[in-house]
Amino acid sequence: MTTEFLGKQLSGPFTIPSGIVTTAPAIIQRVMDTMPEIGVITTKSIGFEPRLGNREPVYSQYAPGCFVNAVGLTNPGVEAALKGLQQLSVPADRFLLVSIFGGSVEEFVAVAKQLAPVADGLELNLSCPHAKGYGMAMGQDPEMVREVVAAVCDAVDIPVIPKLTPNVDDIAVIGRAALEGGASALCAINTAGPGYTESHGHPVLSNGMGGMSGKGVLPTALKALKALRAETDVPLIGCGGLSSAADCRDAIHCGATILGIGSGLTGMNTDEVQHYFADLARDLAEGNDAAGERVRFDMDMGFKPYRVVANDIVCDDITVVTLDGDLDIHAGEYVFVWIPGVGEKPFSCLTHNPVRLAVINVGQFTDHCYQLSPGDAVYLRGPHGVAVTPPEDAHIVCIAGGTGLAAVYQIAEDFGSNDNPVDIFVGARSADRLYFRDECEGIARVTIATDDGSAGFEGRVSDALAAFLADQPAEALAKMVFYNCGPAAMIHASEAVQKEVVSSDRIFSAIDYLTKCGVGICGACASPDGRRICVDGPFITDGLAQRHAASG
Repeated sequence: MTTEFLGKQLSGPFTIPSGIVTTAPAIIQRVMDTMPEIGVITTKSIGFEPRLGNREPVYSQYAPGCFVNAVGLTNPGVEAALKGLQQLSVPADRFLLVSIFGGSVEEFVAVAKQLAPVADGLELNLSCPHAKGYGMAMGQDPEMVREVVAAVCDAVDIPVIPKLTPNVDDIAVIGRAALEGGASALCAINTAGPGYTESHGHPVLSNGMGGMSGKGVLPTALKALKALRAETDVPLIGCGGLSSAADCRDAIHCGATILGIGSGLTGMNTDEVQHYFADLARDLAEGNDAAGERVRFDMDMGFKPYRVVANDIVCDDITVVTLDGDLDIHAGEYVFVWIPGVGEKPFSCLTHNPVRLAVINVGQFTDHCYQLSPGDAVYLRGPHGVAVTPPEDAHIVCIAGGTGLAAVYQIAEDFGSNDNPVDIFVGARSADRLYFRDECEGIARVTIATDDGSAGFEGRVSDALAAFLADQPAEALAKMVFYNCGPAAMIHASEAVQKEVVSSDRIFSAIDYLTKCGVGICGACASPDGRRICVDGPFITDGLAQRHAASG
């Protein structure tokens, strides 16, 4: 299903709008390698300086298929972004649309000049509704839109595509100004609003307000496309509420050339996104509407209230928090813990009845958790992620460090038995940092490794594992499946040992990647091979190793 767009013959008519899914180079490359239907690859918006963006929560559901978000233009800055984009291998039938933003005309031009050499076109974010001083603040003024577009067009020799805000009286006026500035195409719409959501009497988004997306803005998007098409024949990228072939046909009828699917991907893992776009292209070609059935309108992003029962300090930066209720959660899944006014972070549950959380104090949120007192309120959403499913006859070996013990404890509890016990290897810097040791020994064979030798094996947990594996007969090694959870350095060292005795598809690791939305939208948790840990994991195999083996 090829599409003509700004002088290129593309492999497909779809894009994923800026800031959604394709936000990291690894994810972008995976999409280009596996999803030909996505002919226009749109990056996240990139500014001159790095921006941390807003604290979590950054994404909230207010109705089925309807969301507000306030990521806050998180980006690494133009220099770091350029290095990442330079590593991409872009097929000839794809259009790499690099989205940029700035707080002034000069900033837009500076970013555009640096990124133009790696881009097929530049999207100008003139429409973000929740970042003060950026986006919509500039995009509502036709004179400013004309000035920004003209300045960027003068600075680069590739197509410039402004992304327009719906939050104006007449989007056609803004579109005309962009075209007068030299725009080669237009993108409409960005999120509407901003809007507000709350839960249990507290604002959900840390920013308070956020841009509205999803099914609720589809009529606004169609209205905008129709108004712009009445003004011009240039290509239009249509986005905002599209999720089915029926929606796409409506957008095409209203003037869209390229079709952007964003919030409709909420909750889909990487394989599901791939199948969704293949189905969507087939639907458009054959007049069907099957792809829409893959959309997760039933996502549960609500929060359940709990109270703290106990906060048992292990050492100066580790504690175990016990809550006053249970949770239906399977081994390998995780939850988000929300403390209004402080933030939200993902945790594996050390136990599920009652819910216990292992906390290491590494920042603002975990420091607050460390200070919790009995009776304090916290809120959980989830579970999220993919439950583990080891083979029935597997000999499970778990390696844990830090809070990773919480993730592997339930694996041992659920899948171990007296006849086939699980082995747990626990690493720590010193004995005073060990916790839940008696409970672990009640359900599994436990090997302790401490850096200083104050408990168990003296040295790295990967060295203790290597010594154990060296004593195992071949028939025992053939049944082993490994689950690793903890700091990246510990996991990589353990994986190196494990790969000496089993293939990569029997090694599952959960590394502490940054996880923000939990539903696959923001892409913050990108793995090196382009999967998103929040929906494809947290336990994943070494996809890079498997892909390289397949291609070799």
